[in-house]
Amino acid sequence: MQAIYPVILSGGSGTRLWPLSREMYPKQFIPFFKDDQTSLLGATLTRLHSVAGFQSPILMCNKEHRFLIRDELEKAGIAPHSIILEPVAKNTAPAITVAALVASRLSKNAVIAVMPSDHLIKDVPTFVQAVRDTAAIAAKGKLALFGITPTEPHTGYGYIRRGAPLAGHANAFDVVSFFEKPDSERAQAYCSDGQHFWNSGIFVLHAETFLEEVGRHEPQVLEAAEASLNAATKDLEFLRLDPKAYAASPSISVDHAVMERTSLAAMYPLSVGWTDAGSWSSLWESSPRDDRGNAVQGDAVLIDSSNCYVHAATSLVSTIGVKDLVIVETSDAVLVADKSRTQDVSRMVTELKRTKRPQHAQHVRNARPWGYFETLNAGTRFQVKLLHVRPGGRLSTQMHHHRSEHWVVVQGTARVVIDGEERLVRENESVFITSTQWHRLENPGKVPLELIEVQLGTYLGEDDIIRSDDVYNRSAEETR
Repeated sequence: MQAIYPVILSGGSGTRLWPLSREMYPKQFIPFFKDDQTSLLGATLTRLHSVAGFQSPILMCNKEHRFLIRDELEKAGIAPHSIILEPVAKNTAPAITVAALVASRLSKNAVIAVMPSDHLIKDVPTFVQAVRDTAAIAAKGKLALFGITPTEPHTGYGYIRRGAPLAGHANAFDVVSFFEKPDSERAQAYCSDGQHFWNSGIFVLHAETFLEEVGRHEPQVLEAAEASLNAATKDLEFLRLDPKAYAASPSISVDHAVMERTSLAAMYPLSVGWTDAGSWSSLWESSPRDDRGNAVQGDAVLIDSSNCYVHAATSLVSTIGVKDLVIVETSDAVLVADKSRTQDVSRMVTELKRTKRPQHAQHVRNARPWGYFETLNAGTRFQVKLLHVRPGGRLSTQMHHHRSEHWVVVQGTARVVIDGEERLVRENESVFITSTQWHRLENPGKVPLELIEVQLGTYLGEDDIIRSDDVYNRSAEETR
């Protein structure tokens, strides 16, 4: 049976679905639907898992998200072939080229199924069969991609125009041309002519054939990918591409680098309830709605309101007499937008970055490889946090120059080391750590450890951390 390697692209800057999505916690890690706590990435991981002919996945991800990736794999019970860390974002062509190189070194006839980590697909069995069908097409030297049968004149997607049917494949076609996001008039024409399909961004490629085409059309991409992979280093369960070599690659999408220029492109039409979760309006389209067209996630009361999307993360959201709005509430930010303008949310994130507001990058709850911490309150000389440490989780041995810390255990048992002296701290017990004392926190138990941390001092920034060891191999710039 043919070996197909799922390749999952998990980059992203957390801009289009702000404020739920952030730079350090982008949308693929978020469960958007109240009845299903699976994240977009988790759903992507499981689509082709444990299916005959499909190998362990290869993941390409932002180095800052590596422990979030690991957590999603653990939740899904999936052991990947590789988790490859991109030192800098260079768009999809370099990332797919690296993955194709990895697969081609595993098997000369390897086929890769390239999937973004943030798509919704309702009909998974049909999707799996479509991947199998297109793998057979790819094995014969074609570069296949899925074209989604359009259901509306969407201006936020690119389009593909199909050509003649492929010989021996009744449901696959040559590609005539690609079109960027059209205006509404052209989108209407594309939607109604039966010849145009949405560009899904999902590809099924014979790895060696794809690499040959990259070398023909964008040799600098291939050269940089090979050099960065050859000089890659292992870091725990991750593979770090060489930063200097990878940075030499042009930043270019796979469509512009190869698919729009190759003579080998083939399109397979697909109707599986696909959605690119690229805006709040697209999530509204994919969500269950009441008889007035409202989609609600979380605690909300709507009166005389219609065609709204409401996502309440921490508080009650109430509306009266509104329509066509997107309202997204988190503990530190609220978005209210006209539903027709949700493609512009990234402009808001740009403004937050320009004005140096932290809400563009982090939530109040900050993920860490050992669990997470959440800021509960803060003042000029104090800060109160909840620390949640997973079973077996261990913070680095560290000290602070400018603050002391008081820990109160509210759940579980903590193993605490202060200046070399170890002790167990149980529920309703506390420990005090002065500035300049070396200390470490660990959860030796089988249940999550939760404690309240009260910081006192003249400077309370996360960068006031000096480490002497770290089981997660984090750099000096990464905190805790």
